[in-house]
Amino acid sequence: MSHIITHYLPELDEPERSFIAQLTAPMSEADVRQFAIAYRTRRKDPQTVLLMAAIGMAGVPGLHRFALGEVAIGLLYLLTGGLLLIGTIIDIVKHKELAFNYNRQVAMRIARNLRPEVSFG
Repeated sequence: MSHIITHYLPELDEPERSFIAQLTAPMSEADVRQFAIAYRTRRKDPQTVLLMAAIGMAGVPGLHRFALGEVAIGLLYLLTGGLLLIGTIIDIVKHKELAFNYNRQVAMRIARNLRPEVSFG
């Protein structure tokens, strides 16, 4: 089934691709297609998270955290200058992990909506 995911979501890298392949394994091809459409519109690209964190270094600290739905941390970064830039620097280093954690939650939400009768994680 992972070849189907690669077909519908070729932009995914590891470990995201493996996670999505495992998550969509019990789904029919039609469900996988619907999942891919919904996931593509909601997922955050790691490069976009990196760019927003870099912008936070120069202008709006916490922008990437707001985009990832972490409003409280975004406000904290905004009010403290990205925790004196140390938090922003750490987030730049961990941008792929931040994006993957967000995307994993989004994927599980979409999968639950498509197949409520199947337990996902």
